[in-house]
Amino acid sequence: MAEKKIPMRKCLGCNEMKPKRELIRAVKSPEGEISLDLTGKKSGRGAYICPDKSCFDKARKSKRFERALETSIPDNVYDAMAQELK
Repeated sequence: MAEKKIPMRKCLGCNEMKPKRELIRAVKSPEGEISLDLTGKKSGRGAYICPDKSCFDKARKSKRFERALETSIPDNVYDAMAQELK
């Protein structure tokens, strides 16, 4: 029997390919709302990040979330995402 393929995604912070299950998805909903999707089920454009504060800070500093989600992100949304990550 064939081995089940593990979906891989790239972390925005460290740029490493990791199994999708190990990463947290940041999602921009069709309404334009940005949040962390801990279930991986929300609809919308997604970007992945390690559950690690240093990866989050690196992605935030270099505006990788904004590029991946194709929108500008206000500081209060980043702060809310940082709180959820803890």
